[in-house]
Amino acid sequence: MWRQILDNGRLVVNEHWPGSVVVPAAIGIGGALACWILRGRKKKSIDLGDGWWGQGLRPHLQLEDTSVRPFHIEISDADIKDLYDRLDRTRFFSPLEDSKFHYGFNSTHLRKVVSYWRNQFDWQKQVKILNRYPHYKTTIEGLEVHFIHVKPPHLGPGQKARPLLMVHGWPGSFYEFYHILPLLTEPAKHCLNPDLVFEVICPSIPGYGFSEASHKKGFSAFDAARIFYKLMIRLGFREFYLQGGDWGSRITTLLSQMKPESVMGLHLNFAMLPKAGFGMLLSLALGRYFPWLVGLTKEDVRRIYPYFEKNVYALLLESGYMHIQATKPDTVGSALNDSPVGLAAYILEKFSTWTDNEFRDLEDGGLERKYCLDDLLTNVMIYWTTGSITSSMRFYKENFPRNYDQTPDVKLSVYVPTGIAAFPCELVHAPRVWAKHKFGNIATYTYMPRGGHFAALEEPELLARDIQNFVSTVEKR
Repeated sequence: MWRQILDNGRLVVNEHWPGSVVVPAAIGIGGALACWILRGRKKKSIDLGDGWWGQGLRPHLQLEDTSVRPFHIEISDADIKDLYDRLDRTRFFSPLEDSKFHYGFNSTHLRKVVSYWRNQFDWQKQVKILNRYPHYKTTIEGLEVHFIHVKPPHLGPGQKARPLLMVHGWPGSFYEFYHILPLLTEPAKHCLNPDLVFEVICPSIPGYGFSEASHKKGFSAFDAARIFYKLMIRLGFREFYLQGGDWGSRITTLLSQMKPESVMGLHLNFAMLPKAGFGMLLSLALGRYFPWLVGLTKEDVRRIYPYFEKNVYALLLESGYMHIQATKPDTVGSALNDSPVGLAAYILEKFSTWTDNEFRDLEDGGLERKYCLDDLLTNVMIYWTTGSITSSMRFYKENFPRNYDQTPDVKLSVYVPTGIAAFPCELVHAPRVWAKHKFGNIATYTYMPRGGHFAALEEPELLARDIQNFVSTVEKR
């Protein structure tokens, strides 16, 4: 007296359907169908490929150095003096009256930030904080790849640490994760689930911070995903969890599509939506008035509508940088690489409006409502001292080719267990009913109570708890 239902490749048994004679056949057919679907899913993956991004031709007679070398961040007095000289020579301008952050970074508040940077910010102290965790470099596909590798200081009897690769985005860096790292590696100390402990690897995307930039055109998220997979294998991890937001979301999603057998679970705090099909368009048209008919929740409706105001108009306001970086990154890069104040204004404006777009109505952009200036300026300094702002912006040009809709991942779903943390102030909201068109095995979906685009830095405890909840759900399966 059973009914057989196939749910995400698993056979689920429910009661109250007559027909005992049908049961054995249904079980056999259902099981066979499940196996067939799962086999088909395993075959659908992106080719891992290979690449060489170092200078000149790839050396054929010399094997790549696979050693993992300790790295220590250092800053010279000459670099500090050069920074101070540039800060002292800044040419400021006056903002429009009552413009707040609607025209970009308010120049009156920028003077205050620069004054703090010049007179109070202690970069040497921040370097010591950066070096608090072990840094390493290793050569992959001709590039020096930087990463931090943080292991739990203590493990109880029989306790294991789960490997977790966390990938940042733009204009962030590995430093975004510094506040969440102790929560994941020492959860008991921070009143989190003590049974879920992680060993965390946070690399810098090539071209960002201390990772060498590609010397050749074409380095995209596909290549970053492959390099990070090679990194994990080099570190001895055949299976691991992934976490990402912004570009980190795309990179980890691609890695899940390349090597699904190695990915135990994928956790995202920024879910990129699939290409809009008829179902999504119908859902959008009916969702405001009849959400239950198209699978939307009341919270989805609150976050999506009015659609034009919260999505189309909002994205137009916030996507100008993307068009520049996806077309002529070297032009604006020339200015930002030369002016520390210009660089700070360009980066910190994103930490204002991407944290909460209502911060545009504030004279100070609300920057210190969620962050401290030391953290914000440390992130800026990583870009400044490494001269990596131009190479980081080139990543947009390489990832938005003319035939973007033809990239091999577009029509391919993600079948690894996936967790989505939907923060209310994120740039776009991805309802579960839309996300499942791309992510075919959503294990957890959480409407986060607060927070925006830079979740690990802004709301580390909320994000850490959701990662733990996701991993717990996956492992209970």
